[in-house]
Amino acid sequence: MRAHLSDILARRQLSALFQPIVNMQTGDIIAYEGLIRGPSDSPLHAPMNLFKVARAAGLTTRVEHLCSQVILERFAELDLPGKLFLNVSPECLLRREPRHGDTLDHIQHIGINPERVIIELTENQPTYDYELMREAVRHYRAMGFQIAIDDLGEGFSSLRLWSELRPEYVKIDMHFTQGINDDPVKLQFVRSIQEIAEKSNTLVIAEGIETQAELLVIRDVGVAYGQGYHLGRPHPQPARASSAEVVKALARHGVAVYPQRGAEKHAATIVKLLNQVQAVPPVMTNNEVYEIFLKEPKLLIIPVVDGDAPLGLISRFDMIDHFARPYQRELYGKKSCKQFMDRNPLIADQGTTMQELSFRMVQADAHHLFNGFIITDQGRYLGLGTGHDLMREITQMQINAARYANPLTQLPGNVPINEHIDRLLESGTRFWACYVDLDHFKPFNDVYGYRRGDDVIQLTGVMLSERCDPNRDFVGHIGGDDFMVLFQSEDWELRCESILADFEHNVQEFYSIEDRERGGYLSEDRQGKKVFYSLMSLSIGAIRVEPRQYYTHHQIATAAAESKRQAKKIHGNSLFLDRRQQPQG
Repeated sequence: MRAHLSDILARRQLSALFQPIVNMQTGDIIAYEGLIRGPSDSPLHAPMNLFKVARAAGLTTRVEHLCSQVILERFAELDLPGKLFLNVSPECLLRREPRHGDTLDHIQHIGINPERVIIELTENQPTYDYELMREAVRHYRAMGFQIAIDDLGEGFSSLRLWSELRPEYVKIDMHFTQGINDDPVKLQFVRSIQEIAEKSNTLVIAEGIETQAELLVIRDVGVAYGQGYHLGRPHPQPARASSAEVVKALARHGVAVYPQRGAEKHAATIVKLLNQVQAVPPVMTNNEVYEIFLKEPKLLIIPVVDGDAPLGLISRFDMIDHFARPYQRELYGKKSCKQFMDRNPLIADQGTTMQELSFRMVQADAHHLFNGFIITDQGRYLGLGTGHDLMREITQMQINAARYANPLTQLPGNVPINEHIDRLLESGTRFWACYVDLDHFKPFNDVYGYRRGDDVIQLTGVMLSERCDPNRDFVGHIGGDDFMVLFQSEDWELRCESILADFEHNVQEFYSIEDRERGGYLSEDRQGKKVFYSLMSLSIGAIRVEPRQYYTHHQIATAAAESKRQAKKIHGNSLFLDRRQQPQG
């Protein structure tokens, strides 16, 4: 292989490909990344194999220099517009030729202005000498070059390099780009990088864009430039303009639908509830424990621990109750404190989730809610947690989860609904806000039970999602039997009609044959009177939102709710569009 590589170098059998880098707002091609290939019939055709053999043969610097020359010469020959991103390893950057002007002379000789060339640092091994790196970058910047860092988030020390070198460009590794429209963690990563870039005057390039959905999410985050197969594949003679499809997508008003995190899995552990309470040994007497309670009026529970092993819990009120009885203190005061100890306390490892412990506590005897629980680390005593703290945390987690994602349907809750409305308003695009509500849901719940009611709500969420364009339309669950759909699809009305037809057909299966045949059922109203209720139906209240017509999500919510009230006045499955143009609220 070494001989084969030497032959390739001697005969300059390398060819250049160029992949476009696109402005995410306009669709214009602003630059190309130069890529290299070996002979097509050679095992060294792929750059990974080429450089692997080069490293083994100690020829990395020579191969890189030839690659740069081939790419630069071909870029000039094709007379491509914009800038050129030239891959250079830190190792090669540091091993400059003794004559500093060689690189500059070669570029000027072939007719390329150094200001059009961006040195893209491609990391394939750890870089430790940052002072040398800074000095090398200063040298190249003095010649007119700019600097980019490749594969941010993937390399050994790319974030440190960013901080040390302050590059003009950073490229986000394709791992964080691909599937970003379905992954809230990747979205958060890219948003964080963009935020850092804005504060450090760095331009971000997202690599690996392969779908229109990824493209639009990346655009909405504010990333300046994009690269990937959807924008253009590497080619010996690349296009000079983006495809009509890409330009049209980027020019389209509106916003991408961001991926939402699901309902909280309640994975927080009980270590958050840890209170370090001084334990007592089993040899301590009841009198001594009683004195501790007297000295510390706020102390309610004392753990009994033998070495590191928890044995039980002593309750302040149990002990006081015993000692208040005749002769109890005289009989038991000098005996081991194990006498009044709860020998079967609730014990949980620090890694136990709050949800798991909550379930155990509900299943256990009621006194554990007051006594609390012992927290251990692999069986060793750490401290105590209280039932009150556990219930408070569980309740708060459920409230937070419902705000971000409804636990029943897994659809986005009120916070992401409002965030999406605000993004739509800020973008200045036309959209339709639809408030969706079930009619006669409460009496159905009363007659058929909450489990069946939950099934209806889940089915409604599924039907709404199936009839919407996931890249343009946002489906949220406000709570209970109320939903919000934010349409950017122009055919929103047809989609709503399909939703109503789906509901009318599918809701039948939730009723008995008798109720289906008579079109309803009897149930008591709030005054206890028997009332005939029709089968459940769906009411959709819609408003059309024009640019600068509304300014807050509160106004949208008020107007949509009013439209929903009008829809509910119509018997059966109904769609009502409020055609008034004045904002409400």
